[in-house]
Amino acid sequence: MAAEYMHVGIPVLNKKPNMVYNEWGGFWVNENVDEYDYKIEYLKFEEGTRFPEILSKQPHVAYKVDDLERYLADADRVIFGPEVLSETDRLAFVVKDDAIIELYESK
Repeated sequence: MAAEYMHVGIPVLNKKPNMVYNEWGGFWVNENVDEYDYKIEYLKFEEGTRFPEILSKQPHVAYKVDDLERYLADADRVIFGPEVLSETDRLAFVVKDDAIIELYESK
């Protein structure tokens, strides 16, 4: 198994400058996580978002993984997904050791 750190996601109550709306997910997010030295993804979830409420209340850490299925099997529980984003990309959120982890697979 191999995982590469992507970002830390922090839910906020108010929109920050340079946030864009993600219609697919029903949330606001800063435009480019890679512009921040600390790789922080700020998220403001709207009512009706497809994501579970826990993501609007607790931070998460995101990893690009080589085999999503193996990480899902290793999780304590899956809270979202896996969701097919494209022919090559899938996304899931899990809880492992009380931490919320975003898993992103791109083949």
